[in-house]
Amino acid sequence: MHDVDERFKIANREALIGVGLVLFNFIWWFGFAYGLGSKSPEEYTYVLGMPAWFFYSCIVGLIVMIVLVTIVVKVFFKDISFDEEGAGEQ
Repeated sequence: MHDVDERFKIANREALIGVGLVLFNFIWWFGFAYGLGSKSPEEYTYVLGMPAWFFYSCIVGLIVMIVLVTIVVKVFFKDISFDEEGAGEQ
């Protein structure tokens, strides 16, 4: 039995983190878009001239995701070489 290359372990962990971020983004968007947007348009509240459901799901959601992805990449992701000769380096 051979050992799994450490680079693949790192890549798999980072892929799972990416999937988690996508799921968080979808839940955020869906919650605000359908939670606040399920009312009749006459009952909408507005933020900066936009319906609240759109503002929170699309505008604030985008800002939250930019911040989260930036933090995750800086804190949890590693810069690794995928070259064969750099297999032992990290």
